[in-house]
Amino acid sequence: MSAQQRKILVTSALPYANGPLHLGHLVEYIQTDIWSRFQKMRGHMCTYVCADDAHGTAISLHAEKMGITPEQSLAQIHLDRKADFGEFLVAFDNYHTTHSEENRQLSSEIYLALKAKGHIASRSISQAYDPEKKMFLADRYIKGGCPKCSAADQYGDNCDKCGATYAPTDLKDAYSVLSGAAPIKKDSEHFFFKLSDFGDMLKDWTRSGSISDEIANKMSEWLDSGLQDWDISRDAPYFGFEIPGEPGKYFYVWLDAPIGYMASFKNLCEKRDDLNFDEYWKEGSDCEVHHFIGKDIINFHCLFWPAMLEGAGYRKPNSVNVHGYLTLNGEKLSKSRGNFISARTYLDHLDPEYLRYYYAAKLNNRVEDLDFNTEDFTQRVNADLVNKLVNLASRCAGFIKKRFDGQLSANDIAPELSSEFIAAGEKIAELYENREYSKAMREIMMLADKANVWIDEVAPWVVAKQEGQDQQLQDICSAGINLFRLLMVYLKPVLPNLAEKAEAFLNVAPMQWSDSQNLLSSHGVNKFKPLMTRVDGDKVAAMMAQSQAEITAMAEAEAPKATGPLADDPISDQIEFADFAKIDLRVVRIVKAEHVKGAGKLLQLTLDLGGESRNVLAGIKSAYSPEELEGRLTVMVANLAPRKMKFGVSEGMVLAAGPGGKDIWILNPDDGAEPGMRIC
Repeated sequence: MSAQQRKILVTSALPYANGPLHLGHLVEYIQTDIWSRFQKMRGHMCTYVCADDAHGTAISLHAEKMGITPEQSLAQIHLDRKADFGEFLVAFDNYHTTHSEENRQLSSEIYLALKAKGHIASRSISQAYDPEKKMFLADRYIKGGCPKCSAADQYGDNCDKCGATYAPTDLKDAYSVLSGAAPIKKDSEHFFFKLSDFGDMLKDWTRSGSISDEIANKMSEWLDSGLQDWDISRDAPYFGFEIPGEPGKYFYVWLDAPIGYMASFKNLCEKRDDLNFDEYWKEGSDCEVHHFIGKDIINFHCLFWPAMLEGAGYRKPNSVNVHGYLTLNGEKLSKSRGNFISARTYLDHLDPEYLRYYYAAKLNNRVEDLDFNTEDFTQRVNADLVNKLVNLASRCAGFIKKRFDGQLSANDIAPELSSEFIAAGEKIAELYENREYSKAMREIMMLADKANVWIDEVAPWVVAKQEGQDQQLQDICSAGINLFRLLMVYLKPVLPNLAEKAEAFLNVAPMQWSDSQNLLSSHGVNKFKPLMTRVDGDKVAAMMAQSQAEITAMAEAEAPKATGPLADDPISDQIEFADFAKIDLRVVRIVKAEHVKGAGKLLQLTLDLGGESRNVLAGIKSAYSPEELEGRLTVMVANLAPRKMKFGVSEGMVLAAGPGGKDIWILNPDDGAEPGMRIC
């Protein structure tokens, strides 16, 4: 353990509350959870907070689509999120929401502090406006033809087909995604955070070691090109917090989202006596604040956020740790491409600690994408966790229980090996501290390999058969179990459930990092129970199949519903040509049309068939007057058997289209057709 206890606040980026978690999200939360658990094992006071990012137009639209209020949608998503995080063993000290009173108060206080110091400006801007939904439109809610390649249905900022970037006003035949209406231009007063006031401070802070050189170089592109004012307001209707003193104006979600870190911590401070909000967040604090985020939101966390904190009199974070994206079998995660696995789908089939270990085995402190390769996943977990780690304990535990009543030896038969294991603790700790998890896993598995090689060499199963070698057998198996215990100490931040099972077997209190500095001697252990099963390839395949089925169902549910005559009246069952050929369709002229006494829907038509006439009763009175019909050409079924009706005999049927009522249109052949001509 480090000599001095640190007070650490750690956060993950707030997941947007408009859908379920997926494996891409979990890269960040598992990475952060491992670091937080490691700090706690080292004896530090580490607090891990997070929250749902609960504001913005997308939240209200998602709720509208579900037919519920935004608050109802948020409540359900919050419960689902907490369940998923819990099963993946992500141990938040507090999981809150940005739609909270704490966040409202802090957002208002920070805004007013910035305004009082002259860091807020206002001006009128022109924006796209949906005249039907009566709301301003962000670029993502405008589509149209690409101005460069003419590809249809492209978003308002860039083209998926040719990669061109442009303004929404450049789109061809632009329309609102929300209503289909053509956007219009409308002016509105907006409020801006004067980011340029903090240019010098940000140049210093981004090179202070709080972010990596890689990210600092990226930020310098913004800084060198000149910082622009940041639009922090949105117009009603908008789901969020109203700006103090500005009716109808709301904080843009990215203003109150990072403040959500503070709000979640404040909510926790109100529940616990050992935490003080000001001690962690006031300028000059000796406590530590560390953020874990994805590379897509670095501008908000490495420019806007520290500038807001500086301007409002709060401390800036000690570090912003940035990771890359997750790919799946080498391809970008995408629902539209069918390359996507939700957290819940994974949990339906596989042990969450498989994923925690696999991510740890691939994560480092650089901004590199991580690939979830299902074949590699299966092989690595089985080889490392089952074949090396769990197998080490199972090879020794049975002999200790059966032959020595669960009692470990007082002798260390492999002092050089145990000393190497103990000495490795500080190196592994340094790798955890620096988020070099993949290197830490390699170090741990190299130790596991050495332990298994040693067990193979001393062969306790052979010694067990040799008379008079009981002490030797007990010493060997005790050493094997002690080496297993040291490995479990080092892996506990990654595999907390497995560690808990190991603690039960070893008959020890919850393991701390300091436990890696000693061995169990003359200590009783419990009966060994299987700690982990192998990854089943069939279950991996079932997970992938379920994911594909869910994506297909989602696409079908989200696809626009067919409308129009064909949707309202589907095509009838297929018939053979011979059946159709029996129908004799002929051109006829309506010679006379008159009302039928007592009939509400019928007109009596006298039809010239080109040499003979027919009397037909047609239900078209709601759509035509007799005067509109006389002299017109139409089409009739000429070989239909006469039908005796209440108001007379009908000698055929005229053809018409439409659902009925006023929406009836009789077929009208082009000029040149003559009565008696066959329709073919």
